[in-house]
Amino acid sequence: MKKIILKVLALIAVLITGLILFIFSTWDKTHDVPLPNITASQDSLVIARGKYLAFGPAHCGTCHVPMDKIREVENGLEIPLSGGLEFNTPAGTFRAPNLTPDMETGIGKYSDGEIARALRHSVNPSGRGMFPFMPFQEISDDDLTALVSFMRSQEAVSHDVKRTELSFLGKVISAFGLVKPIGPENTPPKSINKGPTIEYGAYIANNVANCRGCHTERDLKTGAYIGIDYAGGLVIPSTNKKFVTPNITPDKETGVMTNWNEEMFINRFRAGKVHEGTPMPWGSFSRIDEIELKAIYRFLQSLDPVKNKIERTVYEPGEE
Repeated sequence: MKKIILKVLALIAVLITGLILFIFSTWDKTHDVPLPNITASQDSLVIARGKYLAFGPAHCGTCHVPMDKIREVENGLEIPLSGGLEFNTPAGTFRAPNLTPDMETGIGKYSDGEIARALRHSVNPSGRGMFPFMPFQEISDDDLTALVSFMRSQEAVSHDVKRTELSFLGKVISAFGLVKPIGPENTPPKSINKGPTIEYGAYIANNVANCRGCHTERDLKTGAYIGIDYAGGLVIPSTNKKFVTPNITPDKETGVMTNWNEEMFINRFRAGKVHEGTPMPWGSFSRIDEIELKAIYRFLQSLDPVKNKIERTVYEPGEE
């Protein structure tokens, strides 16, 4: 009996050792994903569109600025996107990189296609998969070009941001293929007609502003969607509070916007942040123009109502 137990323990040890070796030998693998056919433009209108997206609905300025400048950017300051935001998750410590054209610490050494691939396929310039924090897979070619063009147009800032560090869990997730290239499910449009329409609202909400990404319940370890789109319920821990995203479907009993008309919706965005520490990028979203806010409102009102009661959206320290 003792020999059998020892053999079983030895087998378990071999399996664990093999598993650990597999994880550490495969988590940092590269992916051969073609580069999108995107070339930066020097057209001032294209650059202006990219700047609007970066500091508005795409909210790049919420993460890609130094930690001590975040509040200033929220209040309207537009500075080069030199990176620096750091946040911790069970999967590791993630740091937003320098997106200015500095040759040593920024994107100056990368091609337009490599930058575009990071946004559209979640593959960084070295070919490694990225955790899906930037869901721009189906952003239009024109808007992707605008973003790359704006990044190129910025002042080059030397700011060496420490690389993201994955925890053992993060490496496990990567090794087993849960962090991999995420390409478009549909062919991204070449361009999109801007207007206060449901179609344009769906484009901004789903492909640019990532409203779905927060207002849908997800597994925080893998990022997988486990709830109904826009029905809320995602728990987001903050520095000293816990936030739960509300249901923004037009359900008359449980939808947070049940009694909101279009004007109230726009005014709420213009008002900016109410709760300190909120994960909602109110600073950026307060700068979304009226046409796009109307389009988003009309899109949200067109959704199927989902009955999902969110009891509270903000929990103070110690509250459950």
